[in-house]
Amino acid sequence: MTARESLLAEAAKRILITDGAFGTEIQNYKLAEADYAGSLGLAKDQKGNNDILALTKPEVPEAIHRAYFEAGADIAETNTFSANRISQADYAAEHLVREINLASAQLARRVADEYQAKDAKNGIIRPRFVAGAIGPTNKTLSLSPDVNDPGYREIDWDTLVAVYKEQAAALVEGGADFILIETVFDTLNAKAGIMAIKQLSADLGRDVPIMLSMTLTDLSGRNLSGHTVEAFWHAVRHAKPVTIGLNCSFGATQLRPHVKALSAIADTLIMVYPNAGLPNELGEYDEMPETTAALVKEWADHGQVNILGGCCGSTPEHIAAMAAAVQGLPPRQLPVLEPVTRLAGLEPFIMAA
Repeated sequence: MTARESLLAEAAKRILITDGAFGTEIQNYKLAEADYAGSLGLAKDQKGNNDILALTKPEVPEAIHRAYFEAGADIAETNTFSANRISQADYAAEHLVREINLASAQLARRVADEYQAKDAKNGIIRPRFVAGAIGPTNKTLSLSPDVNDPGYREIDWDTLVAVYKEQAAALVEGGADFILIETVFDTLNAKAGIMAIKQLSADLGRDVPIMLSMTLTDLSGRNLSGHTVEAFWHAVRHAKPVTIGLNCSFGATQLRPHVKALSAIADTLIMVYPNAGLPNELGEYDEMPETTAALVKEWADHGQVNILGGCCGSTPEHIAAMAAAVQGLPPRQLPVLEPVTRLAGLEPFIMAA
């Protein structure tokens, strides 16, 4: 059974749980520059480069993975949000992209397999999955960073496709079941990521399943490139993602109408992992696990989600509370949609052409 088939089979039985935040969990370790830099001898300071911990202090991401699995997670997301050549250039670590992603995926795979094997010894068949996380990079294909030159772009399509492909290849080599293109603020960036993974699938001669997760930049429900959740879905539906959903941006309260809208039109699994509420004036998250769990349970009660988890500010306690809140609730049923086979009213023009 492929990873896609296995995930769909499990999601048909119950609401699955993905993990929570990595960045805010890493902050709790109060790591110093020496912890991040290790013995790599890089030209720039590494403090804040969370992804490089897979090489310099792997016990930290490993402990976080374990905490989330103990809390009830079915899916581990690799600690690789910024492990791409563009973002790592800020730390003079772009030459380590393959090594970081490979190590991160291997680490998550090992812990996931350990928990799956532990269940199997007790007669419980419960697959654990690894999603190779790819963030949006700090460049955008849709928007100019120069207000005086709207046509200017810091990066081009082919370059970004190559950047994503390099990262995805290492994640898959390390054991990732899926590639999660997350926190999508620019739909065109996401489409470049899709192209990269389709190219990788062709190179490998097998399907590399894609997960997609959009982030909203305002309460009207649009991302930075101006797409609503409905427009985003129609822009990426051709990729046949195994999941589509929302993460980051806001807490569960603000995401409610957009989860409902996406759930009604997407004929694939819905995965949502909101922040733990909105940050306070110090940038910290105060929403208690029980509060977040009660809010996401409303989505489950209305049959709108298949996979739940947390983003910024969420903790293993938030994930445990979510898992308990939705235990025993039926998963969302996928809508049966009519295939788009024609453009209504335009047939005469198409035929004439």
